[in-house]
Amino acid sequence: MEHLIIVTGGSAGIGHALLATAPADAHRVTVSRRPAPDVARGHLEADLADPASWARVGDVIDAVATEREWARITCIQSAGTLEPIGFAGEVDPDRYQTNVLLNAAAPQVLGHRFLGAVSHLGCRRELVMVSSGAARKDYPGWSSYGAAKAALDRWVSTVGAEQAQRGGVRVLGITPGVVATAMQERIRATDARDFPQVERFRGLQEEGELEDPEAVARRFWAVLDDDEVPSGTVLDLRDHAG
Repeated sequence: MEHLIIVTGGSAGIGHALLATAPADAHRVTVSRRPAPDVARGHLEADLADPASWARVGDVIDAVATEREWARITCIQSAGTLEPIGFAGEVDPDRYQTNVLLNAAAPQVLGHRFLGAVSHLGCRRELVMVSSGAARKDYPGWSSYGAAKAALDRWVSTVGAEQAQRGGVRVLGITPGVVATAMQERIRATDARDFPQVERFRGLQEEGELEDPEAVARRFWAVLDDDEVPSGTVLDLRDHAG
């Protein structure tokens, strides 16, 4: 029996790295606007910032999860965006709304659908939200992104407690740290008026402090393989000694 891995946002960034470092014999599927044939066997094209896509994505997750007997099912919600970077009340309202929908609403709605789809299965099941230090620290210019990650952390801890009582799916939130991805390039290109802490992030890149995505992804998988990490845990990979 195979390991089914579903990653939202798997065509780039940490999502792509997670698929690239997943077990080679796993059945890997990305839910994203663009395919990632180098790392995923399956691709569901979807813009998760559009609520009209959520029901269709949920139906596909349900179908894939139940189409055969799996040894393990892992769903990782990695899709997200920092755009638009800038102060609330100053950036484009439509783009701000898109940020809220993609970062905060879509993961909860699809997480709910995933839990329902696998509730009756007896295999090992995991649902993971990719978190951020912005959930616990103020970064002016990232209001919607930080608020979304904080909301997902609370969702993980609450739903994780629920699943520990009934359901049996392990629900985790994992912060990968500062990783060398296109998102970091976008941060460094931002004007200080829109993101006053931009020089700190430019300094991290200049000092070689950005971590390799695949190295981070391998540590991410190590956490998922660690049975000592209980459902409802929200952790930072940089603090995890496992």
